Amino acid sequence: MQDAPRTIRIAAGSTIAALLKKPPLDPLETRILLTHALKLSRVQLITQGERVLTHDEAQYLSALLQRRADGEPIAYIVGEREFYGLAFEVTPAVLIPRPETELLVELALERLPQNGRVLDMGTGSGAIAIAIAHSRPDATVTALDVSQDALAVARRNAQRHAADIRFVQSDWFEALDEQRFELIVSNPPYIVAGDDHLSQGDLRFEPLSALTDHGDGLDCLRTIVSGARDRLAPGGFLLMEHGYDQAAHVRALLTERQFHAVQSWCDLAGIERVTGGQHP
Repeated sequence: MQDAPRTIRIAAGSTIAALLKKPPLDPLETRILLTHALKLSRVQLITQGERVLTHDEAQYLSALLQRRADGEPIAYIVGEREFYGLAFEVTPAVLIPRPETELLVELALERLPQNGRVLDMGTGSGAIAIAIAHSRPDATVTALDVSQDALAVARRNAQRHAADIRFVQSDWFEALDEQRFELIVSNPPYIVAGDDHLSQGDLRFEPLSALTDHGDGLDCLRTIVSGARDRLAPGGFLLMEHGYDQAAHVRALLTERQFHAVQSWCDLAGIERVTGGQHP
């Protein structure tokens, strides 16, 4: 059973230096919340160390620190998370982009031909699609999601980074036209229903439907694999992120559908994180 979160109050008149010296939370998290609350850069945070907080600033900062003490993810508190060198707006309508998903982007860029067409399925914040479009302006990128709220966030992120992306509201392949793609990528819901991790850490605050298929964790992956061959151009690739123990299952799904060059790739932690194959 987790300990009850402490109540955090910052007194008016506190200095930035004092808060940095004895932070009420993890020092890095305190710095992030300080820069956000006071609208300062990291350099300004240091150079203005003797700045005294006003009553309103102290109250606002206390509220942010308390939200973090209660377990709310930093990304939702500040409304932003960096991914693939770009800053993305995040809200509770979308998953928080994670560093391990950058592997999916790297593998996609390696396999994307000049002027290639890309489909990002279950785009959420748009992080994967926008990272690809930003790195490869020659590509034609389509991104879909079943959630209108998620697509609204993704569109704002695309506008922020001047990424030319076609967004489609669709339950996987249902609303797509007959276009084919040289590359399909996806980071779908893959956590098994009832998994303990869903009630721990940041996952408690993230949209449940974007985390789990409410089944064995493979339902969405099956749907993507079964429909991908009809949407891929000859020689096109399908790449999917999945759970730490699902690589063998996903390879089997691809092999059953007669994909070629089926392979899994490890993230920086050595975990098989992405599996893919090529349309014959």
